[in-house]
Amino acid sequence: MLEHRVEDCELCQSPGGELIWESELCRVVAVGDPDYPGFCRVILNRHVREMTDLSEDERIRLMHVLFGVEKAIRALYQPDKINLASLGNMTPHLHWHVIPRWRDDRHFPNPVWATPQRAHAPRRLEIEGRCLADQIINALRTR
Repeated sequence: MLEHRVEDCELCQSPGGELIWESELCRVVAVGDPDYPGFCRVILNRHVREMTDLSEDERIRLMHVLFGVEKAIRALYQPDKINLASLGNMTPHLHWHVIPRWRDDRHFPNPVWATPQRAHAPRRLEIEGRCLADQIINALRTR
């Protein structure tokens, strides 16, 4: 098992991006990658490594937030695909990446962490952070 102390955890010590929305369970942050506008992380607010370390109720609530973020990104950015990823190999603190993908983005069809397939991607629609936050809040209100 990887040893990783809370004092050394990047996601315990910082927001992990631009804070968009927060509850007692988790927070949603914008990553700020110009190639992937709308790229967000859903980060648990306490230091936990795996989904199965959560209670069933917490897992359900976290998935509700994750799906709400996906729904908001799809509505605002209209990507061709959404990638959901919970890796934690580099930062073993439970968090999910919600990544909008387009067929002509720099890495498609490979993961965004792979070697780029293209030097540049077309410029995407820039949406103000408050608009994304409002869309997420709206998505979380509806089931």
